[in-house]
Amino acid sequence: MPSSFRIPRNDMSSPFGRVVVAICRRLYGEVPDNAYVLAHDRKVAWSVFGFERKVARWDALDPHLKAFAVMATAATIGCSWCLDFGYYTAHEDGLDLDKVREVPRWRESAVFTPLEREVMGYAEAMTATPPQVTDEMSDSLREQLGTAALVELTMMVAVENERSRFNAAAGLASQGYSDVCELPLAPTSGDVGR
Repeated sequence: MPSSFRIPRNDMSSPFGRVVVAICRRLYGEVPDNAYVLAHDRKVAWSVFGFERKVARWDALDPHLKAFAVMATAATIGCSWCLDFGYYTAHEDGLDLDKVREVPRWRESAVFTPLEREVMGYAEAMTATPPQVTDEMSDSLREQLGTAALVELTMMVAVENERSRFNAAAGLASQGYSDVCELPLAPTSGDVGR
């Protein structure tokens, strides 16, 4: 289903819009739907783009665990655009796509380790309103991952909450990024996944 754009697409004809289009096409081959929305406010767009560049450099947490946490968060919120794009970025990062595509149904899937399940459970607990994170969850993950990786995991889930909630509120839906990877996301309950 195409994006409904509750916040209308920017026509990208301004000098700023043309810069955004050029950068996005170079990075992704097309303009992500969320860039069309963000481009309405230059300060917001530059802040988000700059922050995302910095987030991409964080490296205390294993990339697979990071991808699982991000996608579990997006699935919990119901952001099909985020799942689609998350699958694409996992593909670009060379991650195990057989596992990544199972994230939306991780509880039923047999492919995940106990640690991976804990990470996705933590992401879901953080995403709940109010958050449902327990001392036991944090203690277990800190023991297994280390404090720096737990901090990064916690912030990645918070960042994905911001992304997914923005994109879902803006009416964005899967844009076909996972199609480039030739493997569809596993079906989920509700309107998430492909």
